[in-house]
Amino acid sequence: MSELILDYIESLEVEGGRSAKTAENYRLYLERFVEFTDDIKVGSITTEVVRKYRLWLNRYRNENGEELATITQAYHLIALRGFLRYLSSRDIETLAPDKITLPKVSRKQVTFLHYDEVERLISTIDITEESGLRDRAIVELLFSSGLRVSELVNLNRDHVNTKRREFMVRGKGQKDRPVFISQAAAGWVDHYLGVRQDTLPPLFISYSRNVETSNTGDYRRLTPRSVQRMVSKYAKLAGITKHVSPHTMRHSFATDLLMNGADLRSVQSMLGHSNIATTQVYTHVTDEHLREVYEKFHSESD
Repeated sequence: MSELILDYIESLEVEGGRSAKTAENYRLYLERFVEFTDDIKVGSITTEVVRKYRLWLNRYRNENGEELATITQAYHLIALRGFLRYLSSRDIETLAPDKITLPKVSRKQVTFLHYDEVERLISTIDITEESGLRDRAIVELLFSSGLRVSELVNLNRDHVNTKRREFMVRGKGQKDRPVFISQAAAGWVDHYLGVRQDTLPPLFISYSRNVETSNTGDYRRLTPRSVQRMVSKYAKLAGITKHVSPHTMRHSFATDLLMNGADLRSVQSMLGHSNIATTQVYTHVTDEHLREVYEKFHSESD
């Protein structure tokens, strides 16, 4: 089985268009199945083997005594199901992939900022320094576009068209999607670039003396971790007690769109979600807003 797993992981990247990180995660999940079954022959995989494997995952504890979250157990089964589907496509006899059912996973309630909280966060940024102008441009861009932090840090100067306020970004699964930004975000990006004295390609660079090297190898390109620390710092300065990260800004972007009347399919496209079910998590956070609309506009009969 272990040899076939290597073939499958390579096909994920080459034919499936998955990122190297996703492929690596799948490899780790499948190696855990190899560990449990002692490298079983693929023709010997049965529903009973899978049942015992699920029980093993549920009881699994690492060296620190920590168990696997339900969502992580589901990822293990998704990887196994994908592997079985790959074997089936090569006419290799094994268990049918549809024999594997996934556990029901309750998604955590997403955290988002209301518009006034975003304004409070922005107001704490000191824009008298070049690094502050960078931070202001980053926060404005995150809230305006719904970009993932990995997408943001990989942007180069020539990727962003601040005149048209529209550009393409390559997201998860190597899928391209259009990104739109507000006039304010475009203005702050232009302002920041206008004071830059360097000619480095990255849109956002580090000003730290202990410069971190990003996973692209670019000198001084800002890293996702640096952006996470920066956003968290300004949230605390603004007195926002909830956990705030770059992904919180993405949640805020989606929630703001829905609260202002955007349809779910459009939000799905702007976020780059391949499945509408992923986008539907935001409908839960807009329930309170819908009640306010109901109370305001629905007339009771006498």
